Amino acid sequence: MAAPTAPPRPARRHRRPARLAAALATATALATLTLAPQAAASTTRGHEGTQRVLDTAVADGVPGALARARDRHGVWNGTAGTADLDNGRARGADDRFRIGSVTKTFVATALLQLQGERRIDLDDTVDQHLPGLVDGHGHDGTAITLRQLLNHTSGISNYTTDPEFRRRAFGEEFLDHRYDTWKPGQLVAVAMRHAPDFAPGTSWNYSNTNYILAGMVIEKVTGHGWEKEVERRILRPLGLRATSAPRTDPHLPRPAGRAYSFLGDPDREHPYDVTELNPSQAGAAGAMISTTADLDRFQRALLGGRLLPPAQLRQMTTTVEVHPSAPHVRYGLGLMRQTLSCGIRIWGHDGGIHGSATLAFTTRDTRHSYQANLNGEWSPSDPADAVALTEAEFCREG
Repeated sequence: MAAPTAPPRPARRHRRPARLAAALATATALATLTLAPQAAASTTRGHEGTQRVLDTAVADGVPGALARARDRHGVWNGTAGTADLDNGRARGADDRFRIGSVTKTFVATALLQLQGERRIDLDDTVDQHLPGLVDGHGHDGTAITLRQLLNHTSGISNYTTDPEFRRRAFGEEFLDHRYDTWKPGQLVAVAMRHAPDFAPGTSWNYSNTNYILAGMVIEKVTGHGWEKEVERRILRPLGLRATSAPRTDPHLPRPAGRAYSFLGDPDREHPYDVTELNPSQAGAAGAMISTTADLDRFQRALLGGRLLPPAQLRQMTTTVEVHPSAPHVRYGLGLMRQTLSCGIRIWGHDGGIHGSATLAFTTRDTRHSYQANLNGEWSPSDPADAVALTEAEFCREG
């Protein structure tokens, strides 16, 4: 049963955003942002192009943008716009935000650690750990491996594309259901209403259901929820004090800004404050909260070999083709590899959830890392916008 819902709080009206308003909300995200730009003082050189992209996103209608980069010159933090349309507070470098599908990298890391401990094998079938759960309309958990969950080659239908779920979770019914609790099995059941996208291992399609199942496997093997295992195995050892994996708590820990969405309004003239929501609807596919600094520390530790044995890290960074039309993007186990126009390869993930679009990437040697967040999630009209921020940061001289 849903908790009582407060009256909807529309955000201050502002002009319709142009295409750069969604530079981070790519098609892989969980969910399908008018103020003059406020540039942050640069603490080191070489990030002027990145700051211009942040400013342009805000000028085009995003409420606020936040970024952090680390390279051979040191750490740079950039901000633009506002964290709160009601009071005009600027975004801060320490603000927390929902990271959406960047959660998948944490979950994949925990599952790979279990493999390193020989408590699972990635070639185990889903049915070995969750018997009878993946079944119906052609789904067969006896033919799908854990590896196929992590690299999205399982063919399992994506529960977030179900029309009824989308209405309740992302559309006009969100305001009535934002506090609903979803159990992982309920989310899997939504996916089982639909036929598989393809036979296991024969193609690739991004499915949040894969990671709901991965989280359930972690719980089955350890006896603890995936949230507790991520905290025990990753957050505490790395000292990621600003990162959390909430179960049902709808609030963002402070400091944090607000998050805004049009909730599917095609006219895009009335953004709503969607900051509060029950994250169980995203679960192991996208429920976590973090900061740019914590994401930087996590990725450098992961790719630097501090969280996984060499054999598991090699598996995580073994990629598959996403689509022939996108040869520059390949997917590993909870990690994406992108080859930018300048030839630089970066590793990480992006994520979108209500009113929050995040990216977190680093070079394989971890010498250059970059994280960014927009406090809104409009869809891009041009695929090139989705890489605007990464291109600006990584494809620069100096």
